[in-house]
Amino acid sequence: MAKPRSDGPHGDIDETMTKAKATALWRLFHPSRTALGVTVAALVAAVMVGLYVTPTWSVQRTALDVYTNANGELVYTVREKETNLGEVTPAEDALLTTDYLATLGAGDEPVVKQEVVASERIVEGESVMIYERITVAKHWGLWSLLPAAVAIALCLLTKEPLTALFGGIVVGALMLKHYDLTGAVLVPSLATESAAGVLILYLWLLGGLMGVWSRSGAAQAFAEWMTKHFVRGPRSAKLVAWGLGVIFFQGGTVSTVLVGTTVKPIADQQKVSHEELSYIVDSTASPIASVIAFNAWPAYVQALIYVPGVAFLATESDRLKFFFMSVPFSFYGIFAVIGTLLLAIDKAPLLGGRFRAAIRRARETGELDAPDATPLSAKELQASHVPEGYLPRVSEFFLPLGVLIAIAVGTFIMTGSPNVHWAFGVALLLSAVIALWRGMKLVDLVEGLGEGLKGVVVASVILMLAITLGSVSKQAGGGLYLVDQLGESLPYWALPVTLQVLTMVIAFSTGTSWGTYAVAFPLGMPLAWAVAQSQGLDNPMLFMMVCFATILNGSVYGDQCSPISDTTVLSAMTTGSDLMDHVRTQLIPATAAATLAGVGWTLTVVVFA
Repeated sequence: MAKPRSDGPHGDIDETMTKAKATALWRLFHPSRTALGVTVAALVAAVMVGLYVTPTWSVQRTALDVYTNANGELVYTVREKETNLGEVTPAEDALLTTDYLATLGAGDEPVVKQEVVASERIVEGESVMIYERITVAKHWGLWSLLPAAVAIALCLLTKEPLTALFGGIVVGALMLKHYDLTGAVLVPSLATESAAGVLILYLWLLGGLMGVWSRSGAAQAFAEWMTKHFVRGPRSAKLVAWGLGVIFFQGGTVSTVLVGTTVKPIADQQKVSHEELSYIVDSTASPIASVIAFNAWPAYVQALIYVPGVAFLATESDRLKFFFMSVPFSFYGIFAVIGTLLLAIDKAPLLGGRFRAAIRRARETGELDAPDATPLSAKELQASHVPEGYLPRVSEFFLPLGVLIAIAVGTFIMTGSPNVHWAFGVALLLSAVIALWRGMKLVDLVEGLGEGLKGVVVASVILMLAITLGSVSKQAGGGLYLVDQLGESLPYWALPVTLQVLTMVIAFSTGTSWGTYAVAFPLGMPLAWAVAQSQGLDNPMLFMMVCFATILNGSVYGDQCSPISDTTVLSAMTTGSDLMDHVRTQLIPATAAATLAGVGWTLTVVVFA
């Protein structure tokens, strides 16, 4: 059929009307208008939920490894801090039970929110005392996901993470009836020790170090030295990034910052797009930490996976052994690291059109970011500002970096946790001393420090807002609600993928893998054991190991892909990428790895459990 012509008596009018309609629709559904509508609707819904929806209370149990300290006190360790056991209640007299919570009416609060209970058990023929911390938490059903959903939707609509995160925080605060946003939400969240540590590390120390390296030309000298001796193009530059990600297997923010700041000058010189580099940095952070687990992860996770009556999870040593036995089933971590290696050698099969377009843009035009991108690395850090007469040397990069790595690894070996503040602090001090020793004026050094701080201010604010939103989302109980939807009626072969999907959603919505572990493990592991027993599996231990791996890896995927995750923000910040460009491009390869992992877990339990 011939295409209708528009050059008749009314052709120009019809064409004009068509354009006018298209323009009107665009204005009506413009992302900014849509974002405004979403925000207003969410704010109204949050107020209504806070006033009229009754929350549901749930019980969570966490095993405590109690020991007697030098003062003869019963204590346990939480994140490298010794905590007094306090008052202990016999298990049979525990107040916080499901039956008690069922008696609470609308608006009622439990008398206490936490208690420590003790019970005597027979373990390997011996009577031992088992201590558990029982806590209660609440959720508002599907509404509990509203704060995170609003933040993620606004990020996708506006590509402006600052307002998106703040919008999610306001929605969550209204739902929790915290109407004093500053006093009840922002100040308590940002005044914590962990928030202060983040601010010092990523604003002062990291920003200062990057600023000194920019002023002294150390980063550029390192890039030129690597190009002369090792790097021959984009592929070898990406391989260096991948290799460093594997070497720095501590995971999380430590790996992200070290690899990103080290490799960026090399990758920029070799026309590696910021989308590529940020994906490599992000995908070799937590995924590699779940595979090479000689880090702080096992000590944290083991306390969350105690299940009453399960012999191979009875003691701390049993649970640590179980963790490492489950590592071969960390399919997502394995596939993510392999997929990143394939990207580094330009053999990745599943990247998506947006990712491939970014690669072509960088190689053909040298543009490392999309035309409409807003990189998190500010202009102050995108070029060297070496004072006239100062000659950069590669040793100014290698010496501080070597000290940084040595302190991080050394403190991990001695204490079980890397002291990143010491590492970056000494590296910054050494960089400044070397620059002054080699003749840089103090005024130039201070200007470099200032430029470094300015260069990471926006990213640091985004990071702090992400932490606050994660706290609000946890209080709203989104993760708890999702896990509560599971039931023991699930067929055993469906449970691993169900746990995987749930933890992916929880971590994506809250921006934290460790926070997801705190919710999912105490609920998911007893559920896995109940399913294994009720459905008569021949190999319940293997089934438990697979379910454990799905929770561990599903949380890593969700954290890695979430625009409100600290590692996602830091990956974009240290590589100079636009945050939402980083999120959108890495979704397809990460989801491909997660899909392969889900298939692997399902086949494993069907064939071997």
